[in-house]
Amino acid sequence: MNPGPPAVAQPGPRPLRPSLWREERAPRATVLVDVADYYAALRDALGKARRSVHFLNWAFETRTRLNPEGESYLRLGQILRGLAADGLDVRALCWRAALPVAMSQEGYPHRNIAVFAGSGVRFVLDGTHPFGACHHQKVVVIDDALAFCGSADLALDRWDTSEHLDKDIRRRRPRSRAFFDSRREAMALVDGAPAVALAELFRERWRRATGETMAAPAPASTVAWPDGLEPTFTDVAVGIARTAPGWRGAAEIRECEMLTLASIAAAKHAIYMENQYFTSPPAAEALAERLAEADGPEVVLVSTGHAPHWFDRMTMDRARVGFIKRLVRADLHDRLQILSPLTRGGAPIIVHDKMAVIDDDFVRVGSTNLNNRSTGFDTECDLAFRLESGANRAAAAALRNRMVGQWFGLAEGEIAEAVRREGRLGAALASLLAQGRGGLKPIKPKILGPLASFIAAFHLGDPVGPADSLHPVLRRRRLEARVEAVIRGEGAMEISASEQPPPRRWRRFDPRPRARGRKPGRERPR
Repeated sequence: MNPGPPAVAQPGPRPLRPSLWREERAPRATVLVDVADYYAALRDALGKARRSVHFLNWAFETRTRLNPEGESYLRLGQILRGLAADGLDVRALCWRAALPVAMSQEGYPHRNIAVFAGSGVRFVLDGTHPFGACHHQKVVVIDDALAFCGSADLALDRWDTSEHLDKDIRRRRPRSRAFFDSRREAMALVDGAPAVALAELFRERWRRATGETMAAPAPASTVAWPDGLEPTFTDVAVGIARTAPGWRGAAEIRECEMLTLASIAAAKHAIYMENQYFTSPPAAEALAERLAEADGPEVVLVSTGHAPHWFDRMTMDRARVGFIKRLVRADLHDRLQILSPLTRGGAPIIVHDKMAVIDDDFVRVGSTNLNNRSTGFDTECDLAFRLESGANRAAAAALRNRMVGQWFGLAEGEIAEAVRREGRLGAALASLLAQGRGGLKPIKPKILGPLASFIAAFHLGDPVGPADSLHPVLRRRRLEARVEAVIRGEGAMEISASEQPPPRRWRRFDPRPRARGRKPGRERPR
């Protein structure tokens, strides 16, 4: 498919290069919302692969069906074994999941080893990470010329459509009458130079995990772009941001956190984010600073009402209370919406995507949660699309309106009309909710008891980096230092996770109830 001539550049967003590993131009880029569309595009691209197929994943199950509703019920493992038998270089590098996680996934990813035994598929469990950390990237590279990157793993429980139907027969659990939960996911697809860069990322990860150095291939003569898939953006600048812990001589990489802070600072009108977790104090402070401005941008955050697993409910949900309270206190001009989605039947939808649309100038898709571990402890990868042309910015606005409309069962144009009528996205959402349209409900800050307050105050289960993974007091001090860096306008650039700032009295993100009579406003640590 020929993307046509590049669009004429218009005045647009300022570069985010200091926050990126690489910035390359892609002839085509598409944002795929929810796993049904992602698996369909992946299935088509795998069928066109000519040389290699390489995977980086947190979860990887060979029993995953890429087409649960069609005539072909081939599992992912069967497809990859067939490609390897045809002479393709097929490799998968997956996080060596901790035993409790593997048990919750019926023994996967470890069971994949037996499935691929005797085949040409090279499947490796990657345990090269600090204790308690994980490899969280979700990347697929085909022929070093086409790449997917985003939030969706390859597992049986990920499949869902953008309709998020209740009790969809295609989401039924094996050998059970129960159903998998509805999920929101987002994956980006790029070709050209960004795909080549992601291929380099895979080779470096492979080298660190196995000790084997893979030679870079010659440029591909064809691109396995899926049939009938129209690009969301054409001739677009694509930034690549990473997270990697400083461990065993490897340098710490915090590009994803820097990208978050830089994009929030660059916003002029609207910040729309969907994310699994909102717990990061530096991100909360950056958003709060913008909300406190008289003419700052509106902020709309969408997340799951509560985490589906008990450990995350005990840790991440508690820490999110402090995040929400900081933003509520800063929202002096009524520009904040924090919402969770529901199915038509009122069941919660798991928001697992990590996506942001800023001013229709930036679109970000990746694996990075807005928590601490995704900014310095786990391994992450995000793509940031810097939209210079009017056509690409219009496409970003349409993408955001389409995603919002899916929560309400409304078309993209209906959301666009509501935004035009109310003047901004947050007001449009408030109007729709007031009309009883459903789809989203506000997430309110909760009052925490003593134990929950302790968990939230020290961000238990959510380390900043390897050094504080077992030292919650040090973690709290480091988070305060990073918040102070945001206040000084330095963001993540000046404070390294290896530094040990002097202890200070923590006040800004104290999740306990505020004392009566205290005036709302922006507080500073004493």
